[in-house]
Amino acid sequence: MRRREFIMLLGGAAGWPFVAYAQRAALPVIGFLNGGTPEGYAEMVAAFHRGLRETGIVVGENARIEYRWAGGDYDRLPALAAELIRRNVAVIVGNSTPALAAMAATATVPIVFSAPGDPVELGLVERMNRPGGNVTGVTSLAAELGPKRLQLLHEFVPGAAMMAVLINPKSRNADIQSREIEAAAATLGLQLHVLHASSEGDFEMALATADRLGAGGLVISADPLFNASVNQLAALALRHRMPAIYQYREFAAAGALTSYGGSITDQYRLVGVYTGRILKGEKPGDLPVQQATKLELIINLTTAKMLGLAVPPTLHALANEMIE
Repeated sequence: MRRREFIMLLGGAAGWPFVAYAQRAALPVIGFLNGGTPEGYAEMVAAFHRGLRETGIVVGENARIEYRWAGGDYDRLPALAAELIRRNVAVIVGNSTPALAAMAATATVPIVFSAPGDPVELGLVERMNRPGGNVTGVTSLAAELGPKRLQLLHEFVPGAAMMAVLINPKSRNADIQSREIEAAAATLGLQLHVLHASSEGDFEMALATADRLGAGGLVISADPLFNASVNQLAALALRHRMPAIYQYREFAAAGALTSYGGSITDQYRLVGVYTGRILKGEKPGDLPVQQATKLELIINLTTAKMLGLAVPPTLHALANEMIE
């Protein structure tokens, strides 16, 4: 091989890593902004990836993701949103509170939200069918099901005169959820204690307070912090022998009494689909807000027996799954 050809080949080989890096750097970047932790949202992230793949987007091949986790400290969200925008992300994904932080930081970068409740009431969009602007997403019947969860829990413990509800006071819809469940408690003739938890460190005291007050059961309100802590909350409910209900199946599967709500993994799959469509050129304002309407009642029979509770025939008939 002539010296000139060898030098050109060597130069080309030396440039291969740079070319690969340049190609990777040129991929569109998805900013994933979340108030929880990566451990707590592992299943939701996997579902999000599945949704992306349905549109032909494969992370590492034709897109990248940069994650920003607040670890339960919602006060960090504005700075994390601004950081993603400085990284020139192509789209930002977040549940309701992170999405609102992103909206405060940009009116141009597309935002896809996952919201447990009415996105119009939460201030995420003005209209469901044609959101307009740079925001769209997926909503589920979650936050507004608090009164129904209280009713279901009351059916498990009909003799209880007092119930408790756990709410994150930093959540955007904390006041809405409090008002709705307090109204439901009044209708059922129940005394209700509203307990607050804005970090994982508050959970033990909240459950101990519910126990000390003699609450017959605990309703956990819809919130990303609680989504990321279902195992810890279920373990605490068991330790305090507290009948408890939350929105997602994962809560009952972790050992709590029951859950009632939509499928959070399917919701994140749909968020992945919308994110992929936006990366392929569709405008968020033209994509109607989707509503995941499938509801599931899950009952953990082992926990019911441990708590000395019989499953009412009406709930037995309504249950989508009985965990033993």
